[in-house]
Formats: sequence, structure tokens, C-alpha cells
Amino acid sequence: MTDISGINASNLQHWFDENAGGVTGSLSFTPIAGGHSNLTYVVNDESSQKWVLRRPPLGHVLATAHDMSREHRIISALADSGVPVPGIVGLCEDSEVNDAPFYVMDFVPGVILRTREEAENLSVDTRKKMGHSLVKTLAGIHAVDVDAVGLGDLARREGYIERQLKRWRKQFVDGTTREIPQILEVHELLAARVPEQQGVSIVHGDYRLDNCMMSVDGPVAAVLDWELCTLGDALADLAGMISSISSQVDGSSELASTTEGFPNAEEIRQIYSEYSDRNLDHLDFYVAFNFWRMACIVEGVYTRYAAGVMGQIDDAAIDAFGNRVIVLADLAAETISGMG
Repeated sequence: MTDISGINASNLQHWFDENAGGVTGSLSFTPIAGGHSNLTYVVNDESSQKWVLRRPPLGHVLATAHDMSREHRIISALADSGVPVPGIVGLCEDSEVNDAPFYVMDFVPGVILRTREEAENLSVDTRKKMGHSLVKTLAGIHAVDVDAVGLGDLARREGYIERQLKRWRKQFVDGTTREIPQILEVHELLAARVPEQQGVSIVHGDYRLDNCMMSVDGPVAAVLDWELCTLGDALADLAGMISSISSQVDGSSELASTTEGFPNAEEIRQIYSEYSDRNLDHLDFYVAFNFWRMACIVEGVYTRYAAGVMGQIDDAAIDAFGNRVIVLADLAAETISGMG
């Protein structure tokens, strides 16, 4: 077996033999493109069984980020909640096995749609079903009783936006190698206008079409990428969906979720209201917050790529990440200022 970046194949073969059960022959590991934070691999054995392995990025990472045990705990807790998540095979926190902690999930069949071209291979009717299911599933996540599933102590329950503003400002300041004053200026505008939180919910933190495995006939098959999950304000998740299709930067108009059939911003609001009684009057604040938060997150991605810890990428792509941070910060300022 040949090791690939982020994978010690011989050690993992032994771990799978002991923990996965029924492994046939040698394993192969294929990186999944598309993510810019934790690294994800499809694992195959010689009888075509499949699993998914998640591990942190290579090199130094912030101490509070990329917590494999946290992701593992969240997905395990949601197994019987009605929220579609993959089955969990196991968690390994021994860094001697694969250089860093990791966990393994069942492989869920379906499609992950990232581009308009991929989405256009499906009928408009199927895309409508997917879009409706996507929003309905988000409302379902927010309806989960956090105490009943054992996640009541996952994080502080109140002050979600205040906590997020503090967290991402700190990670931006600690992680960036550039001077970007817009980020700090928008932080102050947001901090002065935080709406009152409506109860406590599981907050996915990065909920969008390409972070879900979709069934080919429409419904959400599994919600993925729980690394930013916490407890807090459900409207931040809803606004995250809206902001992801509203930021016309770096080819976002070519995102699968902007294809005909998927809901636009107003339709997302309407569908969500069918399944939740939350007041959406201040939703635009949360959209501005999501633009700002994504600017902080993308700056971290830019910094890691520029430092070479996320694998090979050309200079133009690195520059695109850097430029996107500026655009997102400006969108955040524009949105919060437009609220009057």
C-alpha cells in the first residue's frame, strides 16, 4: 500500500480490520475534493464496501478547530433524532495511528451537487424536491430537543451571536497574515445590533446544498460537515443558506443551489416558515453576520493554503480566496448598513 497525503494506509488497514468489521482485502483511499477545512476520504475495500474517513488538515491548526471527537459526538447523538446523518463506525483519538485523530462513517449513497452543471443533469422537478427537503431538514435540525439527544452541554445555550462574534474575530486576528480593517469594522457594527435569541437549537454552522448528500429522487440522504456545529440561534443557519446563494463572488452564480428549481432567498424563508414558528423579522441581520463570518472563515482557508498545509493549489486559486474575503466583508457591511 502506498501512503497518500494525510493517510497512513498500513496503520489504517489495521484499524479498519479491528473496528469496521468484514473488511475484504486491502483498502484504498480517495480524497474527496470540495472541502477547504477538515480532510475527507472515501475508503474502499476489495469487495466494493465503502466508508468515509474525516481528519484535520495537515500541519498546525487552531486549538479549538477541527475537533474530531466533537463531530463524532454530534453525528452519533443525532442517529435516532429524525435528522438524516451517516452511521458512525468509530473514532480514533490516538495520533500514532494516522498522525491526527480521525473518525469513520458509513458511506451514504447519493449525489453532492456543487455546480450548476451538475444540477442541470437533474430535472427541475427533482431540484424543487431537493430544495424543499433541504429547508425542511434544516427546520428539523432546529426542532431537535438538545437535552433529549444528549447534546445539552455541547456549548453555552444563550448569547450565540455574541459568542460567534468573539470567536471568529479572535480566530481572524490570530490566524491572518494580512491587514483587513473591514473585518474589524463590520464586527463593531454587528456587535451593536444583535437581536434577542429565540430559544436554543442545534446550529449546524455551515448548512447548504453541497454539505448534504442528496438522494437522487429528491430528499436529503445525509447532512454532512458538522465541524462548526454548536448550540445557539437557529436563524444563523437559515441566514447561512440565504447568504450562500446571495454572494455573487468567485462564480457563486454557478453554484448548484442557484439553478432553476432550487428556492431563492424569499422561497427559503417561506418554506422554513411552514415548518417553524420562529419570527423572521430580523433575518437580514443574520445574513449580514453570515457574510462577515464567512469572510473570517475564508481568510483562515486562504492562510492555510498560502502556508501550504492544505495540499497543492495554484497561485491564482489562492489569490481568489484572498479576494473573496474582501468581497464578503463588503457585503456584510452593505447588508448591515442597509437595515437603517
